[in-house]
Amino acid sequence: MHGQGQRLVFTQTLTQAPLHNGRPPGDAAEPSAADPEVFPPRHGLAAAIEVLKKERNAIVLAHYYQDTSIQDCADFIGDSLELSRKAASTEAEVIVFCGVHFMAETAKILNPGKTVLLPDLEAGCSLADACPADAFADFRRRHPDHIVVSYINCSAAVKAKSDLICTSSNAVHLVQQLPADRPILFAPDQNLGRWVARESGRELTLWPGSCIVHETFSEQALLQLRLEHPEAEVIAHPECQQHLLDLADFIGSTSKLLQRTETSAAPSFIVLTEPGILHQMRRRSPGKTLYEVPGADGCSCNACPYMRLNTLEKLWQCLHTMAPALELDEEIRRQALVPIERMLAMSA
Repeated sequence: MHGQGQRLVFTQTLTQAPLHNGRPPGDAAEPSAADPEVFPPRHGLAAAIEVLKKERNAIVLAHYYQDTSIQDCADFIGDSLELSRKAASTEAEVIVFCGVHFMAETAKILNPGKTVLLPDLEAGCSLADACPADAFADFRRRHPDHIVVSYINCSAAVKAKSDLICTSSNAVHLVQQLPADRPILFAPDQNLGRWVARESGRELTLWPGSCIVHETFSEQALLQLRLEHPEAEVIAHPECQQHLLDLADFIGSTSKLLQRTETSAAPSFIVLTEPGILHQMRRRSPGKTLYEVPGADGCSCNACPYMRLNTLEKLWQCLHTMAPALELDEEIRRQALVPIERMLAMSA
């Protein structure tokens, strides 16, 4: 096992996660459909979106955690690393990012001359919210000799204060490339950081953040599912808590979990990540059975409330009105571009 006997260094919690933009996820209102001559009927939305994409020279990028209706009309679906690469290479003039705020920010960092739309600006991220830029700057000042590696699930302002950005797909590979004589800060997900430390054999000083989705899975429910389905393989995202990862047969990023369901000989899978990915798993492996793990209180509440703020109606409306469009401070954008480009180069 990698990293046996290593010491993980944790910082004291600096701040509690605030509500995103002062509002809880789910409060954003649906766009008005009061004018039927303008707003298409629900059954015609997908076709209307296709028309607008052509008119605007737009590409729709969607994360695997989006609602199935959005996945079905997206031009490209991927995890954070795949979406970053696609955003960096697209020739479209307009990028509609069906994901959360930090993902749209990353697209704008990479494409300052293009219009980047996010169907709902309230689609935030608990990890990004729990790592304010000012507190993060203080965190870095207290560790001046450390290389700062930030998970892509953070704000543009935090990226601008980082030396290297990573995703769950490439974090271990990137950390292994860093100088062995330099200590490393890792933010904002402590669960991912703990897993990266174990897999890379490096000591990491961790920011104490976590994902609200991956913190809610029930260990008792997982054990019961394993008992009922002994033939099933347990696959988990590394943002899950350690006691759940210890029960997993395979750990990997969202895209690697998807690949695992395609390549493994197992007939069924117990999936520990946001359930939006199950849509693509079922499409690619229709003969296999997938089981969701419920939350600790017994509910099926592991759908990210921020991701699900984007809807097909809001996607059509943002293409129709070309709003809301994301704007970034140019100095922050330029500073944030450096660690992102470093990530892309080191991941090649």
